[in-house]
Amino acid sequence: MRKHYISLGLLMAVSWPIFAQTPTDGLMMPKKSWCTLLQYSHTQWDEYWQGETKRSNPNIGTFTAQNVMLMPNYGITDHLNVMAALPYIWTDSDSYLEGQSGVQDLSVWLKYQAWGKKWSDGSEFKAQATGGLSTPVSKYENDFLPYSIGLKCQTASLRGVLNFTHRTGLYATAQGGHTWRSNVDVHRDAYLFNNELINSSEMPVPNLFDASTRLGFINKHLQTEVWYEYFTGLTGDDIRYNDAPQATNKMQAAAAGIFGKYFIIPNKIAVQASYSQVLSGRNVGQGATISAGATYQFSLAKAKAEN
Repeated sequence: MRKHYISLGLLMAVSWPIFAQTPTDGLMMPKKSWCTLLQYSHTQWDEYWQGETKRSNPNIGTFTAQNVMLMPNYGITDHLNVMAALPYIWTDSDSYLEGQSGVQDLSVWLKYQAWGKKWSDGSEFKAQATGGLSTPVSKYENDFLPYSIGLKCQTASLRGVLNFTHRTGLYATAQGGHTWRSNVDVHRDAYLFNNELINSSEMPVPNLFDASTRLGFINKHLQTEVWYEYFTGLTGDDIRYNDAPQATNKMQAAAAGIFGKYFIIPNKIAVQASYSQVLSGRNVGQGATISAGATYQFSLAKAKAEN
């Protein structure tokens, strides 16, 4: 399973890459095939953008966010997949402030291959659409950014994916999507938004647009990839000087990364690792992320036939 999703979106940077079939790539699980990813990710930064100004903050020091992600994916048909993700996240820094930990949000997606063309030499082009929903599954604190493990909002997303894979295994993927996010409740009676005092405990959370491009190679033994991604809040304000971030902030980031996956047993067991770096941003940390995980895949149709 593979992904660069913005499930956290906080000041932590972009969320962590996940690799295999995911909402943002051009891969599909075959009918009645099941794949499960278990992955660990580590993100760290000591500088962040307050609005468009990059700075450090001794009250935070070096910030660290870690997570363990479980992500299953099932092929309902060859052209329709369902997948889910559930991360356990913990945050910390080398300052006097304590981080948080807990299970964050459950995300579920349907991925549909709307059109495809395969040439006689084995090259293939695919057009896909992915729709998803997410909801918090624990009572975590959402108004202590960047230490909060999430924003605690409901989300809905829709995206398009285009993929071309050459017969040699070289491929290119482009995708773009929109995420709608609900307002959230916070534990205060008033807050400042765009320098205006709002007497309410309900905060608006900006919707998001994200896009990415990927170039890679895949065969039955190996997958490698380089990628560039970008996301931006469509509305929102900036972090106030010497103030903490909050859910209303417009977060924006561009990042690049590399990924590698080795199939120990083709179409069954694989291990993978990735590295990414935030290149530029607004109201996010300039984080570097390393990830490592393993996938296990099996066919329910084959097991039924054997039985």
